[in-house]
Amino acid sequence: MAAKKRQRKSDKARLPFTGKNYLLFAVGLLFILLGFVLLSNGDISISPFLLVIGYCVFIPAGILLKNKPKSKPAAQVSGE
Repeated sequence: MAAKKRQRKSDKARLPFTGKNYLLFAVGLLFILLGFVLLSNGDISISPFLLVIGYCVFIPAGILLKNKPKSKPAAQVSGE
């Protein structure tokens, strides 16, 4: 019984993020870093755009996108 409880806790503790999610996080982080670097150099034209895209598009997309469950292939039905 104790083994089942440990197994359930480990299943709950596992994050549902896949490589796609981590890629979106990384792209968002790159946009944010590039935006802050450009902002520190005095560029006020494109840096706010990069920051908004990083914070409001890529980071939330990385959190919200979920892996689609793999569906089983349908049984092939022959006409005969």
